[in-house]
Amino acid sequence: MLTIKVGAELPLVGTLTIHETTQSILNTIKTLHQNNNSLVAGLILLFSVIVPVIKAILLMIVLFFKKNKHRLSIYKFVAFIGKWSMADVFVVGVLLAFMATSSEDNIEALLHGGFYYFLAYCIISMIAIQVMDIDDLLDRSPSKV
Repeated sequence: MLTIKVGAELPLVGTLTIHETTQSILNTIKTLHQNNNSLVAGLILLFSVIVPVIKAILLMIVLFFKKNKHRLSIYKFVAFIGKWSMADVFVVGVLLAFMATSSEDNIEALLHGGFYYFLAYCIISMIAIQVMDIDDLLDRSPSKV
């Protein structure tokens, strides 16, 4: 998701890389768990991976299976768990880290494709919730109400 390089410009030597790290969400979770921060790793896994995946699957069920009699219940559940998803907060955090580090002279930050996929998920899921028609979910047309 994000690569950060810390380096220095030295006369006669040129650019010297002091530290370089590339992180993904799963890498971060693994590192936190290995460093005895299992609670934080578990929370990030739950709210930044598991909840968004469940939300995306349920949204696809609501959108594509019009005959499903549980569409309204699923929609309400998705709206509820959407409040607990930290995907959008995580995207903002990564973007802030990118902007903060890339503004330094000796630090280089590079966003990878995973960030853009994660961002696209956040935008698409927010739009999907907003454009769903409650009358369609209730299986009635506006003229019958």
